[in-house]
Amino acid sequence: MCGIFGVYNNSESAKLTYLGLYALQHRGQESAGIISSNGKKFFSKLGMGQVSEIFNKDDLNYLRGSNSIGHVRYSTAGSTSLLNAQPLSIKFVGGNLAIAHNGNLCNAKKLRDKLEKEGSIFQTSSDSEVILHLLAKSKKKNIEEKIADALTKVEGAYSLLFILDKKIIAARDPYGFRPLCIGKLKKSYVVSSETCAFDIISAEYIRDIEPGEIVSFHNGKMRSIKFSQNKKRAYCIFEYIYFARPDSKVYGKSVYSIRKNLGKQLAKESDVGADCVISVPDSANVAAVGYAEQSKIPFQIGFIRNHYIGRTFIEPKQEIRDFGAKIKYNPVTETLKGKKIVVIDDSIVRGTTSRKLIRMLKHAGVKEIHHRISSPPIKCPCFYGIDTPQKSELIAANKSVEEIRKYIGVNTLHYLSIDGLVKATGMKKEDFCLACFNNCYPEKPPRKASNGKSC
Repeated sequence: MCGIFGVYNNSESAKLTYLGLYALQHRGQESAGIISSNGKKFFSKLGMGQVSEIFNKDDLNYLRGSNSIGHVRYSTAGSTSLLNAQPLSIKFVGGNLAIAHNGNLCNAKKLRDKLEKEGSIFQTSSDSEVILHLLAKSKKKNIEEKIADALTKVEGAYSLLFILDKKIIAARDPYGFRPLCIGKLKKSYVVSSETCAFDIISAEYIRDIEPGEIVSFHNGKMRSIKFSQNKKRAYCIFEYIYFARPDSKVYGKSVYSIRKNLGKQLAKESDVGADCVISVPDSANVAAVGYAEQSKIPFQIGFIRNHYIGRTFIEPKQEIRDFGAKIKYNPVTETLKGKKIVVIDDSIVRGTTSRKLIRMLKHAGVKEIHHRISSPPIKCPCFYGIDTPQKSELIAANKSVEEIRKYIGVNTLHYLSIDGLVKATGMKKEDFCLACFNNCYPEKPPRKASNGKSC
């Protein structure tokens, strides 16, 4: 997860970056930050919480300069604290420098241990800081070469934005795990994790940053450098299943169209007689539309989701059963009572939330529940930027589909096949990282306990 956004050569860069981060809020809600530059000095504002809670009008007026980068954080490496909020900034021999990172480095601990033995002092527990130390130690001449030199030493997933006094630089790992794209707003350039953030500022999508590419924005121009010729791709397919907003283009394709195709393919593989199709909102909404369209079963609103939930200061014990699920979802009894329904969800991780939702549906009077999942069973942890649990906590790694069906309490359960998932994207199987489904990792997993294999 995590979202990054940057604006080059615009007098309103910080305000535009704020709007971009607002559009990328779904990618991380733990912390957010913006660093801007007026060519001589950095201006910084970081905080815990959501974008709208952190920045006010005075903050945005303080963040001066024509260049800015921003970050919304969803922690996968490093503890939850303000110290780990990004962008991370340093001063080095080349001047001011800051980094915003989406992804996860597999060899971060190994590199960190080595750097600390050589005298490096770390300020955070974030894996992103490793890149800054490698860059600062590089003997290469210019900053682009220093970045390329540093990136050849790290393994894993990274889409990156760097800001210097007068430059913005973007980079993407050789496998292309995480998305990163370029837009244009008059004479300004914009870089974002997703294209939906371009829409809010009326920027035009130009292209994706290629895997293994560094793009530098300086002197009003864009310059491209390839630091890796690796031809193997490993796009994270969960961007299509869950992460990205449906109004984005990711890896050059419409997320909405692909998510709808997932639902259609799921219906082809597991059609069942029912009175209506409902989704677990919001991430499964589009797949449910596709399932309903293909199966000719009407789509209905079965759950209302509370979009205003935050931290609640009370959590009853047994007095209110399934409190955590109820505060987020509420079934529409009038739609469901006495009906045979198909419930579409994007994934099942531990199974605990699914079990609670099914209990709520039964309490609402549903006659039959047929659960359909628009992804294959998640059997393995991710090391490239998704905070999936250890294998011992993944229900599909420890139970059969039939056992999961009994555990969550539905009449039937069906997952989308891996081949069906890939078919719905219209791309090649070799283009994707499917490790969370098939235990086949593009790079050797960093933890021996995973028992994952490099493919």
